[in-house]
Amino acid sequence: MKGLGQTRVVPVHNLKDFFRTSIDDVVAKQRVSLDPQATHYVVNLLTLFARSEDLYEDDGEVYGLRPLALMLADAAETSCPNERNYALQRIGDIALFISGFFIDSLARKAVDVDYYIHMGENAYGSLSEEVRGTVRGSAFADVYRELARKFQVLVDVLNEVRDGGKDSPVDILRTYEVWLKTGSRRAEAQLRENGIVPIADTLGPIRH
Repeated sequence: MKGLGQTRVVPVHNLKDFFRTSIDDVVAKQRVSLDPQATHYVVNLLTLFARSEDLYEDDGEVYGLRPLALMLADAAETSCPNERNYALQRIGDIALFISGFFIDSLARKAVDVDYYIHMGENAYGSLSEEVRGTVRGSAFADVYRELARKFQVLVDVLNEVRDGGKDSPVDILRTYEVWLKTGSRRAEAQLRENGIVPIADTLGPIRH
């Protein structure tokens, strides 16, 4: 398969095993704590979205990704719980995938990675509450809650999976911008490795 966010070609025999091993390696390297069920969910999500027909929507006229705000409007307007839950899950899934693998492309958009993280966290958090107490909730409510709580952590993990788990050239200004907007520990570590010590006292509200 073609490496996400990269130009090199990486031969992969089993995509799910590739994502599982890559995530496990980065989690160990970054020394973060993730619930195994949440990790399993993310592995399945990445495997699914590796197929463009599952990532993009096709309504016959437009092929691509709908804005997250429109998906949120769908969730708010529908009276059907299943449709609302699907919309919330779709928001969380898309937000995680885009901010995890295509964070650099967001620098040229009207909304940046902090917007995607905010939307993803809220969508998974709301979904956790929506399904709690249902049959589906007995299996997934805690997983969605973990995805909401650890969204930024997962973004950092996926950013490194995108880079192949290896050091890569750092765009200092973009890395600083990401740290400024999200408080990303990975971005902070990259800045420090390049001799830059970000000062939190000079910032407004910062994510952790």
